[in-house]
Amino acid sequence: MGIDIQKKLFLLKDPKYADFQARLTPGVSRDRIIGVRIPALRKLAKKYYKDPEHIQFLNQLPHPYYDEDLLHGLLISEERDYEICMQQMEAFLPYIDNWAVCDSISPKVFAKHKAELIVKIRAWIVSPHTYACRFGIGMLMKHFLDEDFKPVYLELPAAVRSSEYYVNMMIAWFYATALAKQWDETISYLETDRLDLWTHNKTIQKAIESYRITAEQKNYLRSLKRKV
Repeated sequence: MGIDIQKKLFLLKDPKYADFQARLTPGVSRDRIIGVRIPALRKLAKKYYKDPEHIQFLNQLPHPYYDEDLLHGLLISEERDYEICMQQMEAFLPYIDNWAVCDSISPKVFAKHKAELIVKIRAWIVSPHTYACRFGIGMLMKHFLDEDFKPVYLELPAAVRSSEYYVNMMIAWFYATALAKQWDETISYLETDRLDLWTHNKTIQKAIESYRITAEQKNYLRSLKRKV
């Protein structure tokens, strides 16, 4: 089935879109990018998930093409059994080598298993693997800044010290989102310099760009910007 999927992907290729994707994902070789648009990949994932043989594709790691990695992540996102989904996620994480594949994965079933998920998130965030860490922070941002929020969760990304751009960018994105959703508990992380300099200033930049932050809050954030 894996070969059939690959053939299907090549039938959907768009070379100009592939060139565009290559510019967005500098760590991915252009010859690994077929150029299939995300809506088409989502449609394929929904179709192939209904076929039990899609498991064969998920077991064929590593995939030679970036688009196969995207499809792999979208298939995991379709999985409705939490335990199976988590097994598939853990198996795939070591093979994720770019932000686009990492950020495209969002299993629907996670929302129904918050208690188990936060345990996994704590483990992912301290992982030395760039995209396991990024994925963990992304899942914390998605699932634990609203009704399941606890102030202690803000401590998890703050404890990360990384030289990886894609980790630090996700940390900034997390705190900018946290400011929009949980301002009172989050602002102290900037007031007391809990983040490294680059991430601190990037958080402020992203928060100021957000329509969910008030003008008054944006003015205060500008006053907290640290000098290089």
